[in-house]
Amino acid sequence: MKANMGTADKTVRIILAIVVGVLYYFGIISGTLAIILGIFAVVFIATSFISFCPLYLPFGITTRRKTAK
Repeated sequence: MKANMGTADKTVRIILAIVVGVLYYFGIISGTLAIILGIFAVVFIATSFISFCPLYLPFGITTRRKTAK
């Protein structure tokens, strides 16, 4: 797996996951919505840590900066 996520992309995903966690903790979301958003939050955290988003692959998208050689 070649990394295809940049720092800004990872930061946004982690913030969104934290927001979902806080909303669930304070009881603002519950039920099916909480389960679905919780799954998305876990996926966002996982993809942020591995710097790879499988959905970007078929479309050739990358948010990672090119490094100078």
